[in-house]
Amino acid sequence: MNNPVKKRIEQLRGMMRKEQVSAFIIPSTDPHISEYVAPHWQAREWFSGFTGSAGTLVATTDEAGLWTDSRYFLQAAGQLEGSGIDLYKAGLPETPDIPAFLMAHTDKALPVGYDPEVCSQAFIDELALPLEEHGYRLKAIDRPFREIWPERPPLPDGKAYIYKVEYAGQSCEDKLAVLRQQMETGGYDALLLSALDEIAWVLNIRGNDVHCNPVVISYLVVEKEQAHLFIAPAKIDSGVAAYLAGCGVQVHPYESLWDFLRQAPYRRISIDFGKSNYKLIHSIPPGCYATNNDSPVALLKAVRNETEIERLRRAMQRDGVALVKFLKWLEKAVPQGGETEISVSRKLQELRAAQPLYMGESFDTIAGYREHGAIVHYEATPETDAPLRTKGFLLLDSGAQYLDGTTDITRTIALGPLTEEEKTDYTLILKGHIALARAVFPEGTRGAQLDILARIPLWERGMNFLHGTGHGVGHFLNVHEGPQSIRMNENPVSLRAGMLTSNEPGVYKAGSHGIRTENLMLTVPAGEGMFGRYLRFETVTLCPIDTQGIVREMLNNEERDWLNGYHRRVYEQLAPGLDEAERNWLADKCQAI
Repeated sequence: MNNPVKKRIEQLRGMMRKEQVSAFIIPSTDPHISEYVAPHWQAREWFSGFTGSAGTLVATTDEAGLWTDSRYFLQAAGQLEGSGIDLYKAGLPETPDIPAFLMAHTDKALPVGYDPEVCSQAFIDELALPLEEHGYRLKAIDRPFREIWPERPPLPDGKAYIYKVEYAGQSCEDKLAVLRQQMETGGYDALLLSALDEIAWVLNIRGNDVHCNPVVISYLVVEKEQAHLFIAPAKIDSGVAAYLAGCGVQVHPYESLWDFLRQAPYRRISIDFGKSNYKLIHSIPPGCYATNNDSPVALLKAVRNETEIERLRRAMQRDGVALVKFLKWLEKAVPQGGETEISVSRKLQELRAAQPLYMGESFDTIAGYREHGAIVHYEATPETDAPLRTKGFLLLDSGAQYLDGTTDITRTIALGPLTEEEKTDYTLILKGHIALARAVFPEGTRGAQLDILARIPLWERGMNFLHGTGHGVGHFLNVHEGPQSIRMNENPVSLRAGMLTSNEPGVYKAGSHGIRTENLMLTVPAGEGMFGRYLRFETVTLCPIDTQGIVREMLNNEERDWLNGYHRRVYEQLAPGLDEAERNWLADKCQAI
């Protein structure tokens, strides 16, 4: 079978010859440097055939490579097969980075090309430093695919809608006031926001422009007295227009931002170079000083207010009810036969959709049976859809968008007999999960300082996982949000009371099985202690953890106490939403061990 990717790479090389560049770089991002992007900007996927959310494609005149992280090593290897594109496993010591690859496979006589509208200023700076030191150059090519991607999907045209204060807990006017106070302190005339989740949060609006992420394609400029939203006019109906006007927000066409910035009389403007594209930043006129600052919205958004926390708890209860109904159904359905990875994903979505305030999935469900569980971000297709049998593990990573909260949970479920290796691995992951969930730590602690807690049980057996242990989660927004994280890589942002972060250690053995246990945790005060205040985690996800795979003698008393206490709380909080048969089933699954 002819691989269409080969033809597309040749078309890309034709564009490179026309533009006189030796290579071209295609990241996964859009003009807003989003993790998940609308089809219009899925150029990296279209040219490579790799469908994961993270990766960078680099093509030279005779070589092509794709860099992606450990979540996608197995998936990318399969999807790139026969394409002529080599897989480069980012983060491994033996893997060359993109500048090293370019210096090994290109000639200094011609520059390296990129699209300035989808590359962040920070990304270009990171590339330029080593390349320019060795005499290589970069060249921005505006709209490079206009002739070689004729069937490119249009820009999304979904409507924006108002997100009520009863869910948000703080008005748009109040949020703008806080930002203006920070601008005043920093001496800035304006703040430019590109990140879609940040704009949605500030303005209390939502949309459906990106699959599973309720955002609208737009830019926002906040001034001392007013704000300017740049968005396709068709997205704004009369009700939203009146609401924005009442908040002091003027609406402009999306594409008019460039001219607006060139003409704006700003002396100092604050921009996050890591979240803003190169073209945007270079539209700032020479007389205006653009300062690279971390977006103030990221931290404001990450710390939940009291209303958001209360609403989140309600969303977690409803999500837990749906999950219990699903797990009870699954236990009977698999022995009866006919269920597959795709069919159980659909059943779970159906049960969630029956819950009040349900708005959709927060990401496409990952249902990986046995060896498919080892593909960290596996997505079943009709060709790979595996029938479920009464043996081995099913790894199920799923989440929902409710008007009052976003959920993300992983359970690894024993469908029948397990090997001793599977049981041992499952218990090690549970031990790491519990260790992190039980953590108490002083204010100012960073996620990288806690990450080891989830990994020690694996490290002691010579095992590890390469993805992060925890990511921030939005409030009816993106399922992956910062600025906090829990991972081996250093992140200067400390954990603060009100932050919602995942706890998801895992282990993945190619061709055999994958195991991950994930709950969401709210950082809460733990009282005064030596040298100041302390914090701890409160697990807010409510769903039983399968005990069939546990090697009980591997758990110590503290670990058993945590698990039993968690299960008591799960039963107490979910039982009122269940019928008698479901309550009896849940009581059995929550029995103390």
